[in-house]
Amino acid sequence: MTTTANSPVAIALVHGGFVDGSGWEDVYKILRKDGYDVSIVQNPTTTLADDVAATQRVIADKKAPVLLVGHSYGGVVITEAGNAPNVAGLIYITAFAPDSGESVASLIKDPAPGAPVPPILPPQQGFLALDKAKFASSFAADVAADKAEFMANSQVPWGLEALNGAVTKPAWQTKPSWYLVATDDRMIPPAAQRFMAKRAGSSVVESKGSHAVYVSQPEAVAELIRKAAKSVASK
Repeated sequence: MTTTANSPVAIALVHGGFVDGSGWEDVYKILRKDGYDVSIVQNPTTTLADDVAATQRVIADKKAPVLLVGHSYGGVVITEAGNAPNVAGLIYITAFAPDSGESVASLIKDPAPGAPVPPILPPQQGFLALDKAKFASSFAADVAADKAEFMANSQVPWGLEALNGAVTKPAWQTKPSWYLVATDDRMIPPAAQRFMAKRAGSSVVESKGSHAVYVSQPEAVAELIRKAAKSVASK
């Protein structure tokens, strides 16, 4: 692999709701060791427009074609932000991959019978949080207990306007995409993940892991990113 200064593909890691970009640390370290130019987007998670703008600022700073990697709600962000001309592809990590007019709110409003329901508390002043007592079992069941507790207690408030933010034009209609299905996810049911991945025409891999698979299984996540990077770099 070449050095970051000459990396043929830049990578931007985009986090989802309730968390910040620090959860990408191990994935970041693996990819940097491989020589990739890697940036982590810190979304304010206030509105979809604000989060897309934060992602687009990172995209605009790159000279190489960019691969956008989105976890959970971050998938909505990259679906919209990925329309930027220098975005080479999208990678969904157990993420929402909306179609035109869809939002997280619309995608989760009618859960399948028996599907796990995320322990989202009633909104406070326009923001959402997960029940701390249920955070580990729902979001991070395969993460070390002390780290899962830290994640629960360091939640980032997730704005209702971000939850309800609808995609205008899904970038997966014109850009290649990849999707990692986390088979033990209790936030986004695996069946819903597979549906969205198929609709987007994504290349799919499955990994045993919780919703926080990017934290608990960083090598599996990094391997899919490597695969995508090699694919777009060869074109």
